[in-house]
Amino acid sequence: MPTVRRIVLRRLSLPLIRPYRLSYRTFDEFEPYLVEVEDSDGRTGFADAHISPGSSSETREGGWTFCLRKMDEMIGRAPEEAKQIVLADFASSKVAATALVSAIEVMEGSDLIDVTETRSQPLLTPINGQEPQAIAAEIEDWLEQGFRTFKVKVGKDVEADLARIAAIQAACRGRASLRLDANRAYSREQGIAFASRLDPESIELFEQPCAAEDWDANAAVATASNVPLMLDEPICTLADIERAADIERVGFCKLKLKRFGGLQRLADGLNAVRAHGMEPVLGDGLGSEIHSWLEACVARDTVDNAGEFNGFLKPKSGLFEAPLPFEAGAIRMPAGYRPKLDARAVENATTAIQEIAV
Repeated sequence: MPTVRRIVLRRLSLPLIRPYRLSYRTFDEFEPYLVEVEDSDGRTGFADAHISPGSSSETREGGWTFCLRKMDEMIGRAPEEAKQIVLADFASSKVAATALVSAIEVMEGSDLIDVTETRSQPLLTPINGQEPQAIAAEIEDWLEQGFRTFKVKVGKDVEADLARIAAIQAACRGRASLRLDANRAYSREQGIAFASRLDPESIELFEQPCAAEDWDANAAVATASNVPLMLDEPICTLADIERAADIERVGFCKLKLKRFGGLQRLADGLNAVRAHGMEPVLGDGLGSEIHSWLEACVARDTVDNAGEFNGFLKPKSGLFEAPLPFEAGAIRMPAGYRPKLDARAVENATTAIQEIAV
């Protein structure tokens, strides 16, 4: 039986084309942890995940320490045993655990990354403009590029947010759908005030108005909202999906690979969302080309709406020899697509590295 022979952990720096602004932080670069694994039969795999400071209690320093500790425990173990060693402590560092487990799944040749036929997967794109004239010009540009779903960040000021949404709706004129995302920034009262005054025209959903741990506040906003609510940050396990399904007017759950512990666990979660009567949404806008590829692979048979795995469009350069194919607002992986890391690009992006081998 093959065993894990070598593990390499890297911290990368991926400068962005333009700053990526969220309610809790503005990113000028992505700094994912890249894991490369090799077993005693010579099979190799890789995966990464980006710890986003402010998104949860998980820290980059804690994630790095978690990876180093688990690498010591994984080395010399059979792949399945190595995965279980990591997942036994999943709750203590979800993102770091996911990178380790997903790398092994890629090494094992998971069916989830086996692209047997070409399929187009549309993506959403953010609206960055603030003033009506800039908004209108940006929307026309995105429509021309093939995008038909837009993400709009809210959560700073109820009145200003409502005015900006109205300007975006006027510019769209029904030609695209909107996903509104507060990134947990509203209080209960603000969330209710905002959601109850929305004109539902072209709005697909309203995402995560209040703090991830405040289920009651999010439920109150859902009840008052003129559009369906989507929960994001609190959805990390099947139990979380079941809890969301019990909340009236929560119509969507968004899952991210980096919070679900691996490719198979992610696929199971997406299927569970639908089984509980909600619509699954997938994707991390902070993911690298590697992470976007993995989420796109899992999405092929589990999600039928616009993907949010668009992080690969934000850095100035990618990490694959053959870039993740993208055209007209969609990922278009041809049959047989299996990317290889660009060794020079990875080396240039590396800011820290640790290796263990037997």
